[in-house]
Amino acid sequence: MGDREAARDERATTVAAGWITGLFAPQVLVIGLPPAVGLLADGWPGAGWGLGASLLCGGVPAGVIMAGVRSGRLDSHHLVDRASRTKPLLVAVVAVLVTLVLLVFLGAPRLLVATVTAMLAALAVTVPITLGWKISFHAAVSAGTVVVLTRVLPAAPALVVGALVVAAVCWARVRLGHHTPAQVTAGVLVGAGTAWGTLAAFDA
Repeated sequence: MGDREAARDERATTVAAGWITGLFAPQVLVIGLPPAVGLLADGWPGAGWGLGASLLCGGVPAGVIMAGVRSGRLDSHHLVDRASRTKPLLVAVVAVLVTLVLLVFLGAPRLLVATVTAMLAALAVTVPITLGWKISFHAAVSAGTVVVLTRVLPAAPALVVGALVVAAVCWARVRLGHHTPAQVTAGVLVGAGTAWGTLAAFDA
C-alpha cells in the first residue's frame, strides 16, 4: 500500500510540474507580458502597443517552434534538448530586435520599450550561455517578468507572489529532470538582473 501511495504521489507531482511548466512557459509569458504592461501603464492604447509587440517578439518565435515540433526537428515547445535550441533562439533574438526597432521608431510608450529591451538583454546573456550549458529559460523569463510587473503593480505584493511563482517554476523544471538546481538558479539571476538593469537604465 505504501508503494502504491508513493507511486501515486510521484505521478501527482509530475503532473503538477508539467502544468506549471506549461502555464509559465517562456512563450506564454513573452506573449502575455507586453499587453499587460501596456494596459496597466497606459490604458487601452498601451495594450494595443503591447499586443503588437507580443505578436512579433512572442508570436513569431512561438510559431517557428511549433512548426519545428510538428516537423520533428524539435523535441517539444519547451526545447528540452539543448542542441536544438540555437536556431529557434536566434529567431527569437531577431524577432525581439525588430520589434524593439519598430517600437522606438513608431514612438511606443517608454515602459513598453524598456520591457522589450529587457527581453533582448536577457537573450543576449542566455543565448551564448546555452551554447555550452543548459541554463533555464523558464527561470530567466519568469524572474524577468516579475521584475517588470513590479513597475506596474504594487511592488511588494507583486514581488512576493512573483517569487512564489518563480520558485514553483524552478521546482517544476528540476522535478521534471529538465534542469539542475544550478541551471534554474542561474536563470533566475540572469532574468532578474537583466530586467532590473534595463529598467534602471530607462529610469522606468
